[in-house]
Amino acid sequence: MSPASRPRRLLLVTGMSGAGKSTTLRTLEDLGWEVVDNLPLLLLDRLLATESPTHGEQDDRPLALGIGAQTRGFDAERIVRRIRKLSEDHGFAIGTLFLECSGAELERRYSETRRRHPLAQDRPASDGIARERELLAPLRDWANRLIDTTELTANALAQMIRDGFSGDGLGEPTLSILSFGYSRGLPRNADLVFDMRFLRNPHWVPTLRPGTGRDAGVADYVMGDPAYAQAFESIAALLELLLPRYRAEGKAYVTIAFGCTGGRHRSVHVAERMASRLRNAGFSPTVMHRDLGSAPQDSLASAPVTP
Repeated sequence: MSPASRPRRLLLVTGMSGAGKSTTLRTLEDLGWEVVDNLPLLLLDRLLATESPTHGEQDDRPLALGIGAQTRGFDAERIVRRIRKLSEDHGFAIGTLFLECSGAELERRYSETRRRHPLAQDRPASDGIARERELLAPLRDWANRLIDTTELTANALAQMIRDGFSGDGLGEPTLSILSFGYSRGLPRNADLVFDMRFLRNPHWVPTLRPGTGRDAGVADYVMGDPAYAQAFESIAALLELLLPRYRAEGKAYVTIAFGCTGGRHRSVHVAERMASRLRNAGFSPTVMHRDLGSAPQDSLASAPVTP
């Protein structure tokens, strides 16, 4: 069989049990991918050498392989070596998607579904989670794309997969710009985080406090800070330098987060304006405001320093 009749695009889907592998594979299948889950590694070569059902016509569908620590013959180091060899010998465009999730959230999910963890059939789920995390460490380190599903619903994860893989499978990265409030915690999936708390805070201007960074008055106030223009241009220049490099490295998701104290004013304004700047530079970012709907609270914001 000629190499041309083998699937040229291959995505290894792996990660923590309960982190969303089934949702991911179902979504990829809906997008037209050929999906095989829990394939014994001894059968991998046989799968890739299978004749196309159309007898010689190239099957150009991308192939997604679901592999977990419970897969027969699982050996993370061996998987890495095998995938590298496939890439070197046959020219496959190969990506690895690792689905991460916090231990506490995984325990909650197993408790709700009343399922037993596959690596802890007669022990607490926490034991299986810890063992699995250890076994999967080489794959996590090697993966070129990672999604933390701790705070994602199944629908939100499916939408992320559709956004990232509905094109040619391993193509352009999905670029997201996120605003958030430090008082409500750091975002889990951020690749780059910029702290906007050095800018003067509209929260302490009574007429601006009820507004958000989308309002003209708030935007004018933030942009009036003497440090704003130089800081914004420096960050924009850095992103315009880095984003093409992420694309060249095959990174599937890039999330840029801008934070301020409450996540309603400074970070929202900068996120919106940076998205506009990057669109003009040829990128296609999606903007999300994590804490925009939160009510302003004096206890969350540091009072301005009086000279």
